[in-house]
Amino acid sequence: MHGVKLFTGAAVSVLLMALAAPTPALADTIEGALVRAYQNNPQLNAQRAQVRSTDENVPQALSGYRPKVSLTASGGYQYQDQQSSVGGAPFHGPTAPRSVGVTASQTLYNGNITGNRTRAAESQVSGAREALRSLDQSVLLQAATTYMDYLRDAATLEVQRSNVRVLEQTLKQTRDRFNVGEVTRTDVAQSEAQLAAGRTQALTAEANLNTTRANFRRVIGNEPVNLAPGSPVDRYLPPTLAAAVELGLIENPNVTAAMFGIDVNYLQVKVAEGALLPTVTLQLNATRADEQSLIQFRSNSASAIAQANWQLYDGGNQYSLIRQSKENLAQQRLNLETTRDQARATVVQWWGSLQAGKAQVQSAQAQVTASEIALNGVREEAKAGQRTTLDVLNAQQALVNARVALVTAQHDRVVASYNVLSAVGRLSPQVLGLGTSVYDPSVHYHQVRDSWAGVRTPDGR
Repeated sequence: MHGVKLFTGAAVSVLLMALAAPTPALADTIEGALVRAYQNNPQLNAQRAQVRSTDENVPQALSGYRPKVSLTASGGYQYQDQQSSVGGAPFHGPTAPRSVGVTASQTLYNGNITGNRTRAAESQVSGAREALRSLDQSVLLQAATTYMDYLRDAATLEVQRSNVRVLEQTLKQTRDRFNVGEVTRTDVAQSEAQLAAGRTQALTAEANLNTTRANFRRVIGNEPVNLAPGSPVDRYLPPTLAAAVELGLIENPNVTAAMFGIDVNYLQVKVAEGALLPTVTLQLNATRADEQSLIQFRSNSASAIAQANWQLYDGGNQYSLIRQSKENLAQQRLNLETTRDQARATVVQWWGSLQAGKAQVQSAQAQVTASEIALNGVREEAKAGQRTTLDVLNAQQALVNARVALVTAQHDRVVASYNVLSAVGRLSPQVLGLGTSVYDPSVHYHQVRDSWAGVRTPDGR
């Protein structure tokens, strides 16, 4: 029974071993799990594609600076029968009229609409990158949490299975003592009931572990095998709560995305206001026409025309659009305040959970130690007839509860540190030093920003 107790203690302490012991060479680590989630998560890859799609808003806006060129051509057959009104000779016959022309137009001024649209598109790109960074953090946090969930549930199952083995041994000893008249049938029934309850707890723990295993496969992409202990990431955190809150209000991706949203809405106001200003365009045209009539064999023409257009009133539609854009801007500014408040609250919440988790681990360890001592004492007293079988069973259950509490506290302490790192906006492969190539959204942006033509994407599609 003593060997069983030691094995259980090793299973319980597995989560904290990372703080003092090296990682086994062939063990899967939490860092490796984070790398796989970062590389293969389909939701994350879909968001990266969304950012690349948003990049195209910039060249679309920049097209307003560039000329528009069109080619027109026509050809056909016609028959004419004409007679002069002053008595001239009539003429008639077929012709094959055809023409080709090129028209180029260039906007010279449009109330700075193109410039504001371009800046708005660039802010949209920046906002999309922050949304991607937010999802990066969510995926990494989910992967870390799932990894620690599996360690917790695996350790809990081992605790419960070890408890069943101890209770089976206790029941055997109780029956032996009953056979020699040392205890009553009540003691045997109590041992049997506790064993049945222990088996139920073990089955529940096994079911929980199976669920966690399925989540592990979904989030990280492989079956959990030989997992190494996970450790907190306190070394990457600010030293104080005030510093953490300040950092969260600056680097939390939800906050920065909301700030870029204000830029976009402000520029949308400027775009709407630009529609009230005149538009100046230059149009160049060159045309060649053949056999347009029986008396016109060929004609060539070219023109360069500057045109100014200023819509003085459109029924009030544009004024309404401007007011609407201003309200959208005011809404976005209020959303930023809401996002900042939420970011501040999240940092404070998880910082408190982290500090509580540190204390809970220490108290849970003390509880396990005290429960082990108490159980040994109750067993010795029971041998001397000073304690009942029920006292022994209660002490054994108290020890099991203490060990489960320790496993849970270790899990919560590690997960809380990852949540604080996420809340301040620092949960990233770069900060964690993960061994993976980091997706750089600016690469695609620079590939397409100044593209004038072409339908192939940079990856060849």
